[in-house]
Amino acid sequence: MRQILFRLIGILEVAGGFYGMAIELPHLLASGPLHTAVIQLIAFALYAFVLVSGVLLLENSERGIRLSSIAQLLQLPLIGTPIFSYGLFCGAFINVFTTIHLHPEVTWRFASQGFNLAFGGPSVSYLGINLLALLSWLVLKLR
Repeated sequence: MRQILFRLIGILEVAGGFYGMAIELPHLLASGPLHTAVIQLIAFALYAFVLVSGVLLLENSERGIRLSSIAQLLQLPLIGTPIFSYGLFCGAFINVFTTIHLHPEVTWRFASQGFNLAFGGPSVSYLGINLLALLSWLVLKLR
């Protein structure tokens, strides 16, 4: 059972990382403001990290388990404030978050990717976690 779950996590990491890199590459090649290019470069590097983590996890290496745990922790927080925003998901997500007005919401998506890093964010602040990343991290810890 452990191997099946590790393979599923690895497949989602490889697919999400590859898809994220494919989406970010044209943005990197286009010329734009420096702060936009830096954020695109960070996004590309994060997706590459998740892709490599997934490949190593599929190879059943101990290093892959460690790197995949870090990759899942990077996908865990959802932060959206007027000052700073952050969110990352690769492959799939189940997000649970609440706005400052205490309006809880659940969103999910499969076979997708997303990255949000900004100084300045939405007018309505929110905080949340990616339940799928939390569950994946826990599975990776249960060696």
